[in-house]
Amino acid sequence: MNRAIVWFRQDLRLHDNEAITEALKFADEVLYVYIFEDTFLKSKSRFGFQRTEKHRLKFIIESVADLRENLRASNADLIVRCGNAEDELFKIAARYKSAKIFCNRESTHDEILIQDKLEKRLWTIGQEIHYVRGKMLYYTQDLPFPISHTPDSFKAYRKEVEKIVPVRKPLETPLDFKYQSDHIDAGRMPELSDYGHDAALKLPYSAYPFKGGETEGRKRMEYFLRQSNLMATYSESRLGLSGSDYSTKLSAYLAQGCISPKYFYHQITDYETIHGESKSTYELKLDLLWRDYLRLIAKKYKTMIFYKNCLKSAEKSITNYDTTAIINWTNGNTGESYIDAIMKELNATGFISYKCRQLAAAFFIYELKQNWQTGAEYFESRLIDYDVCSNWVNWNYIAGLGIQRIESKGLNVGQLAQKYDPDSRYLDCWNHPGSLKKFHPGMLEGK
Repeated sequence: MNRAIVWFRQDLRLHDNEAITEALKFADEVLYVYIFEDTFLKSKSRFGFQRTEKHRLKFIIESVADLRENLRASNADLIVRCGNAEDELFKIAARYKSAKIFCNRESTHDEILIQDKLEKRLWTIGQEIHYVRGKMLYYTQDLPFPISHTPDSFKAYRKEVEKIVPVRKPLETPLDFKYQSDHIDAGRMPELSDYGHDAALKLPYSAYPFKGGETEGRKRMEYFLRQSNLMATYSESRLGLSGSDYSTKLSAYLAQGCISPKYFYHQITDYETIHGESKSTYELKLDLLWRDYLRLIAKKYKTMIFYKNCLKSAEKSITNYDTTAIINWTNGNTGESYIDAIMKELNATGFISYKCRQLAAAFFIYELKQNWQTGAEYFESRLIDYDVCSNWVNWNYIAGLGIQRIESKGLNVGQLAQKYDPDSRYLDCWNHPGSLKKFHPGMLEGK
């Protein structure tokens, strides 16, 4: 009997999952495994931040729990282990004599190290990893250029793919998962307290009460596209600061793979079939295209996106490391009211808007004059929707060290805040606790 393992990484879903589809083609029996990886959950970054803080960890635990429930509803199960993939997956593969492990191929530094270590150990017992795709809108083999020739300009990239390369249809959710291994211990789901966090964690006054999982992600998508028709006003609302109804709130679900970008794209297309194409639908598809572009740039330049001078190796970036300035920024005590509000929201909820991320990063680099890498690591630690490529390549650009050079300009936070928060609701919420009642009624207080 051929036995295979599906190793879930950042593809925590059953729909449009190529690893599952390929494993089912290959094997008579399939085991489904998720590893809570110590590399990310129990370690600190170079500048001393916990690599995965409580809000993202909570979201991941919820997403894995939902995946397990969805598999159980389909007469299968999810084997959960905590530790290092090279050890835990190897033990399962050796004990249950699988032939192959199917998983998404990761393309960033630490993730590559993990999969390479596992692969080398599997070779010693005659097994191998079969890599698949599933984190991007486009399959790289469909692109009109190799990854090494990805256009450095987003404008040039768009020209080559936007109206030329079709987005493939998402794969169907299987009906039979070929799971027959009742004798295997499925393992206990970890809790926040296992990693030193408060098990009763709440998200006070969050813009959206992110609950992890494919089930919740699809519910939010349905709400955004159909129940509320927020899609119609996306172009105007996408840069909002407060409330549950600005932007899609699907970034965390995309980051952990609870929602497939291909599936999301085709749901937008279905919406257009009924309501027609619009500026809002075009801009949302463009945002998905931008997400792919950031991944391709990261694949093209590999570890350079983490370097102090990034992709401008001949130039010198700011290298200051003022502990007091950094602590004040991370705690929201800079004295600049809007920056402080942004950082307080990030710390309290794990989420801030796209515009807030730009403002906080620019302030850190150009006003505090601190090394951009420190700020990027702090965002990695805190963001509930952290994605390696999106976070680091965007910080590259803001620091003026990416492929598309931007000139640093004076940052008029007040002027920008007036544009995006004219009634000071956002400011009042995070800087003046006594004024919380004035906050947007869409905020889900107490839930």
